[in-house]
Amino acid sequence: MTAKTTSTTQQRPRYRIKATGMLGLFIILFWLVIALFGPHIAPYGIGDIVDQDYFGPISRAFWLGSDYLGRDMFSRIVYGARYTLGISLAAATIACACGVVLGMSAAVTGGWFDSVLSRFFDAMSSIPSKLFALVVVSAVGSSIPVLIGMLAVIYIPGSYRFARALAVNIAAMDYITIARLRGEKMLHIITAEVFPNILGPVLTDFGLRFVFIVLLLSGMSFLGLGVQPPDADWGGLVRENIDGLPFAAPAVIVPCLAIASLTIAINLFIDNLPVKIRDRSA
Repeated sequence: MTAKTTSTTQQRPRYRIKATGMLGLFIILFWLVIALFGPHIAPYGIGDIVDQDYFGPISRAFWLGSDYLGRDMFSRIVYGARYTLGISLAAATIACACGVVLGMSAAVTGGWFDSVLSRFFDAMSSIPSKLFALVVVSAVGSSIPVLIGMLAVIYIPGSYRFARALAVNIAAMDYITIARLRGEKMLHIITAEVFPNILGPVLTDFGLRFVFIVLLLSGMSFLGLGVQPPDADWGGLVRENIDGLPFAAPAVIVPCLAIASLTIAINLFIDNLPVKIRDRSA
């Protein structure tokens, strides 16, 4: 019994993540905590004017300085994390969920359904994402639901094409043919046979979509078409305080560093995802 248990333990795979991946994961978790508990962390309200000086320097009272109106930048960054991460996460989740479901369905079903969906998303992909975002927000107005929906629609085609490419290869496998011969329904084939085999690459693609959405949202907010004042995401904070750039004001530098830290951390984690290893000890 002991030998059998030892053999089973030795064959059980373990997972290892590189130090750079751990660093990226730590930064991601840090910003998630900031986004979730922001109102309890920020010393001031998001619109409170607490400094008589504008573009104030870093001090004990204001850890990240003050902005162009004398508002605490630390509080603005903390509140802005909720909008940047919240909107981007919601849009990336919707985009990947819709794209993966439709991609797997098209790959497994095939025929006219696959052709129609593929041609439709090819047409959507031909529209420049920034131009589409500008037109939608200018026509409908800028609100959080509009931003989430617009960002999700932009990135559904890419998620669909990625998931379909993976699912087409899986659908050609022998065990999928056997499942069809057994009379398994399409839903079972998609959920039990195809999806578990593409889950890893799909999660990686989700991380990349999230980064793209963060950058696009920040760009929209920098142009004044994102989250509207007095609320602001990190891109909006850069736009608000751009006049402080000649003075090297923390108010314009810190939001840029926040965006960079989040996107770089996600890339570090994706590039160093946990790898499966086996214990070869005697």
